[in-house]
Amino acid sequence: MRITLRLFFSMKVLWIGIGLLLCGVRQLPAQNKPNILIIYADDLGIGDVSAYGKGKLATPNIDKLAQGGVRFNNAYATSATCTPSRYALLTGQYPWRNPRAKILTGDAPALLDTAQKTVADLLKTQGYRTGVVGKWHLGLGNGSMDWNQPIQQNPNDLGFDYSFIMAATTDRVPTVYIENRRVLGLSAQDPLQVSYEKNFPGEPTALTSPELLTKQKWHHGHNQSVHNGIPRIGFMRGGKSALWQDETMGDVFVEKALNFIGTATTQPFFLYFALHQPHVPRVPHPRFVGKSGMGPRGDAILELDWCVGEILKHLQNKGLLENTLILFSSDNGPVLNDGYYDDAVEKVGAHDPFGALRGGKYSLFEGGAKVPFIVHWPARVRPGVSAALVCQLDLYASLAALLKLKTPLMDSQNQLAALLGKDKKGRKELVLEASGRLAYRSGPYAFIPAYQGMAVHKEVNIELGVSPSAQLYDLRSDPGQKNNLAAGSAQLLAKLRSAMQKAVGAYQTINEDLQLK
Repeated sequence: MRITLRLFFSMKVLWIGIGLLLCGVRQLPAQNKPNILIIYADDLGIGDVSAYGKGKLATPNIDKLAQGGVRFNNAYATSATCTPSRYALLTGQYPWRNPRAKILTGDAPALLDTAQKTVADLLKTQGYRTGVVGKWHLGLGNGSMDWNQPIQQNPNDLGFDYSFIMAATTDRVPTVYIENRRVLGLSAQDPLQVSYEKNFPGEPTALTSPELLTKQKWHHGHNQSVHNGIPRIGFMRGGKSALWQDETMGDVFVEKALNFIGTATTQPFFLYFALHQPHVPRVPHPRFVGKSGMGPRGDAILELDWCVGEILKHLQNKGLLENTLILFSSDNGPVLNDGYYDDAVEKVGAHDPFGALRGGKYSLFEGGAKVPFIVHWPARVRPGVSAALVCQLDLYASLAALLKLKTPLMDSQNQLAALLGKDKKGRKELVLEASGRLAYRSGPYAFIPAYQGMAVHKEVNIELGVSPSAQLYDLRSDPGQKNNLAAGSAQLLAKLRSAMQKAVGAYQTINEDLQLK
């Protein structure tokens, strides 16, 4: 009897121990390095995400991220256009420090030097599998690209173990996918040639052969080579077996992303998932066509939301969601007509992509670089809404801090506490950029120096924030930047001008022609 009782109690203790051990195993992911996923939209406005309550579209999957994470109301890209913002996101450096960090052509040489460390480089040193899927637009090669050979100076040389990208944008040639170092599906019998200087003899363009424009017609700037019934920027010949179909691009990128994520392993992953929606040309899959009631732009946003949903379902099904840090944002503010007649202006209706902000893509006003930004990490982040001033520039230093790494002095700041919803203030100041011009954000104030030039981008109908006199706005009472306080705020204006000059002029690599007036 005593032996039986002793055995019973021994077994009970053993099972309790096993139970505690199993509980501990379930909680281990919260203690380990998290998977890290950046989902980066293209030209998506705050008003385009229904969680922000500004527009009329429904984005339920992005809303799930917001409902389960921290939604930021005061978040920025560094720039009002794509290439500069992507440069800052990956390097932690202000793009205006690099004079080449502007919107690049599809055959532009690599913008990032291999000696310049990226977020992927940082995470790879910590045992992460690193991948990029989607839009690159940071240049490739050394300036004399042969698309038919293995491509050097590409993402695989910048910390990414795996890359599946398009070279630039959907409206620029070449219209092909590149997997690691090779154009996917290319035939040696039909080599691919690309030029942004002149057309290839005998090749049709949107100007010479308008009958080829069966899916979209150009409004401005998109009248060169035609592929898939859509006119593009730049000239291209050959490579027919490698050309993409715009309608299936969302599906292709999702498939490649899911394959990279795979299933749970002992090695954490980092994925930079750079989607193309709702950038022009907007050609979503047929299952989304007509579903938004707002034309191709609205339909493309529904497709974007679906892409997010597919990723979330996969992470949930594979048991990875709990310990995956997801950062969702956009490279710049929205634009309606950006080069094609696609009913974006005519069918927008009561929907407000700009979220009542002034300006949009290309602009120094808030609508240019203020973007949707959501951080979702069930293991560490409590749901909520934050007014902290945060910027994509700070992901580099913040992820380094998460992994307890030190970084050299750089523009990127450790704002990990703000990103996790614990610090409600975030940055004290921020320099924003649009087409080489700079603006300054300090506390609640937005300061735009005096600049000469066009006040409105007439082709896209967006105010650029350019004025021959300085502009000053208090965003607490005037988020739409309607009331310029500069004339009656000489002391504050001088203080902000001096602070901006200090922030910008402390470095030797800036454009010396910058005048803060």
